[in-house]
Amino acid sequence: MTVTSALKVENLHKSFGNHEVIKGVSLEAQKGDVIAILGASGAGKSTFLRCINLLETPNSGDVYLAGEKMRMKQNRHGETIPEDIRQVERMRTRLAMVFQGFNLWSHMTVMENILEGPLYVQKIAKAEAVEKAEALLEKVGLSDRVDYYPAHLSGGQQQRVAIARALAMDPDVMLFDEPTSALDPELVGEVLAVMRDLAEEGRTMLVVTHEMGFARDVSSKTVFLHKGEICEEGSPAKLFTKPATDQFKAFLARIN
Repeated sequence: MTVTSALKVENLHKSFGNHEVIKGVSLEAQKGDVIAILGASGAGKSTFLRCINLLETPNSGDVYLAGEKMRMKQNRHGETIPEDIRQVERMRTRLAMVFQGFNLWSHMTVMENILEGPLYVQKIAKAEAVEKAEALLEKVGLSDRVDYYPAHLSGGQQQRVAIARALAMDPDVMLFDEPTSALDPELVGEVLAVMRDLAEEGRTMLVVTHEMGFARDVSSKTVFLHKGEICEEGSPAKLFTKPATDQFKAFLARIN
């Protein structure tokens, strides 16, 4: 019996002008995998993540979500574009993204931010969406902040709202783009605690991060990107105790 991957990326390439940022990266996540993506600044980590849900359009390569291929085509200028924008929109609802800069709507309350997707994209009944949003805010420890606006929350609280907003769409896979790097050090722990809980629940997660403790203790697989290519990958126990490449050894030496 063949097991369909939760997410599969094959030979992804992305260039900006003449600068190739992603050079044929392939990656596969099974349901419940937590994959930590590490690398120095400029390694292509965030670009890779953004290519998965087409916030950046890859030049070539394939993305499969639960076996469904994101269909792409060439336009008359030879550029790669989505074949069916409705497919992209539908698949994006299953690929929730949590951004470094929170990306909450500043004119909306916490509750309104979380309800936006379920009400207007998924067309869920309001009473059901509100009940679910309240449960998610309880999960991330912010049930007392329902009517607050983002400007009145700490960075850690904003990021926890962003996670609740992502969860409200019932995604198959969650993509985290350096979710703690914009936070003051004392606020990092509260966001990582929520992410640890999600991992324990069996959520499928790809996490671009500089938090080595999270990568070492929570991820089921660690990937090290170097200059747009996967330089090393495997279990965190193996990578962190016996790094095989000079590049990863040097990276660990810099951050420790």
